Amino acid sequence: MPNIKSAKKRLRQSEAKRVANLAIKRELRKDCRSVRIACQEGNVEAAETNFRRACKHMDQAASKRIVHPNTVARVKSRLSSRIKAAKQATA
Repeated sequence: MPNIKSAKKRLRQSEAKRVANLAIKRELRKDCRSVRIACQEGNVEAAETNFRRACKHMDQAASKRIVHPNTVARVKSRLSSRIKAAKQATA
């Protein structure tokens, strides 16, 4: 435990940020899961809609450095390829 006043404040701030960042990461996982489920069900329109929302949230998280930008790029690429495969499967 910190003894100095500024260190105590820093601990409070970092804990608050940690909780907020965890909530954002949880939302990102939920968004990605909804895209994958829609692709598995063959619902391409829902997958594309969910993908646009997920991309927006991922880009915001990457700009705030909550998630590494390369991780966001990789996940977006994999999700888009799943959507493309689902489109070909339904066509």
